[in-house]
Amino acid sequence: MQNVLLNDEQTEIQRTLARFAKERIVPFAAQWDEEERFPRELMTPLADLGLTAITIPEEWQGAKLSRLSAAVAYETLATADLSTVVWLAVHNMAAGIITQFGSETQKQKYLPDMANGATLGAFSLSEAHAGSDPASLRTTAKLANGSYTLSGTKAWVTSGNVADVVIVMAREPGTTGSKGISSFIVESGTPGFTVGKIERKMGLHASPTAELIFDNCVIAEEQRIGPEGAGLKIALSALDSGRINVAAAAAGTAKTSLEIATAYAKERQQFGKPIAEFQGVQFMLADMAVQIEAAELLTFQAAATLDAYGSATREAAMAKLFSTGMAQRVVSDAIQILGGAGYVKDWPLERFMRDLKVTEIFEGSSQIQRIVIARSLLKNK
Repeated sequence: MQNVLLNDEQTEIQRTLARFAKERIVPFAAQWDEEERFPRELMTPLADLGLTAITIPEEWQGAKLSRLSAAVAYETLATADLSTVVWLAVHNMAAGIITQFGSETQKQKYLPDMANGATLGAFSLSEAHAGSDPASLRTTAKLANGSYTLSGTKAWVTSGNVADVVIVMAREPGTTGSKGISSFIVESGTPGFTVGKIERKMGLHASPTAELIFDNCVIAEEQRIGPEGAGLKIALSALDSGRINVAAAAAGTAKTSLEIATAYAKERQQFGKPIAEFQGVQFMLADMAVQIEAAELLTFQAAATLDAYGSATREAAMAKLFSTGMAQRVVSDAIQILGGAGYVKDWPLERFMRDLKVTEIFEGSSQIQRIVIARSLLKNK
């Protein structure tokens, strides 16, 4: 049934990407997870669909989708594999930062190849001691004679070991807090820029996460994005959309979990009849469906608000908080319905469960979302 909140174009995005996911992702996702392999070969077909250029304007070969259309796209792809959505969303975040804050020279240099899938982007803000408090980052960027020298170590960088360009946040030496932080484009292969350890994670095995090391890495002053000291503002500008993307992806993964559980309940016979005929199972399926619907509505509302007003901080926090918690519950209940079958790798539910946990952590933990929501309620009108 068509979602009444979506227009014809967004409904067609759902249909097209559902076919793409079924043909190009579902048959391979378990193998990518098992091998912990980043599927770089997806870049070109995703680019052909405009999905590597979601935030890039048409003048730079981009698709420039609305935030609601992007949420629809991420939700649909996540019905097949959450790892794919994570690295793709981060790529689009990097492209979006260059689109919004980059110079014309930077746009011309990077955006066309980011749009056509030739260049993969990454985003690097966090450090080992600076997660929920990004203003405490310690990586430095010292300006001298028209060049910056970057020194420090960044942590938890999605696609950090496979990306061609990385948006890096670093501070002027001797500064503290947010005012001394600037944003830079650093290309892979730049002397002094190396990849450290690759994280061995619970889930998202096909979306690599790496440590990045900057050891007197020299880049041209022209690689700075925006004015000096604007780095944290630039980084945080993507938070609303990032949180909506995570909410959409969690809802998509939950949808597939419900579909698997429903189909299994219809086929699985116990005590002489399908387990779908038992009220206890029916109640579980009903609750799962209601939670998914509510999460989708919150997510689409947040995306539409961001499209309309350019800001949706409370709405995005609500969508992410509810959708990610919901998805954890739904996949757990789906595994319960499948019983032992749900616990083994023959079904994707165990992968979904491993993948989903981090959605309650990145782009601001669930505790941070509650702080954001509470502050919006308590601030003076």
